[in-house]
Amino acid sequence: MSSSGGARTASKMTRRIVSELKEHAPFTAIGAVTGIILMVIIVFTHIPSPVSEAAFYTLHPLHLLLSALVTTAMYRRYSKGKLWAAILIGYFGSVGICTLSDAIIPYLEGTSLNIEISFHAPFLETEAMPYLGVAEWVVINSAAVIGIALGYWKQITKFPHSGHVLLSTWASLFYFTAFGTASWLPLLPVIFIFLFISVWIPCCTSDIVFPLLFIRKADPQENH
Repeated sequence: MSSSGGARTASKMTRRIVSELKEHAPFTAIGAVTGIILMVIIVFTHIPSPVSEAAFYTLHPLHLLLSALVTTAMYRRYSKGKLWAAILIGYFGSVGICTLSDAIIPYLEGTSLNIEISFHAPFLETEAMPYLGVAEWVVINSAAVIGIALGYWKQITKFPHSGHVLLSTWASLFYFTAFGTASWLPLLPVIFIFLFISVWIPCCTSDIVFPLLFIRKADPQENH
């Protein structure tokens, strides 16, 4: 590919990324509002942290499954790549970015607000899942495998991405209340911003940008 051709492709990809971020911003904002509503309910009903932890470890695998499905489906739709490539892209595009969105960013946000919060990377942890008794890493990685298989078999992207955004918002929210201790109500405006950021960029990156980075012939302008 010539340098001018490469520049045109990079320019198209940049426009695609900006377009996708703009398109998903309103829905992500709505998701963040639902997260704030959930937090208000948690505070006023005094829901204990073990319940929030169980909610996180329910939503996080579901989020990861949908992310793996969409990431793999996007790669399969625009590429004739081999099975092993689809597996690797689906796995790292979901486990890596979902961990960033649901755990790492909320942890960093919590520490930046001086919230007492502990760090967790569920895909590596050997502790038993709440109410299941199965090791967390087994459940998390199994969810990724199921999502990859579904995405490879059938290239569905539209509906799962919407679910992905909501699940990511709620998982990030429950990470705060499961593993953090704070007076939440005064922090709600800042948490809204953090919820928006922790979902908006990682989700679009996982579902759209990441798989397209490995597809040479894909038209970045084509609607997914």
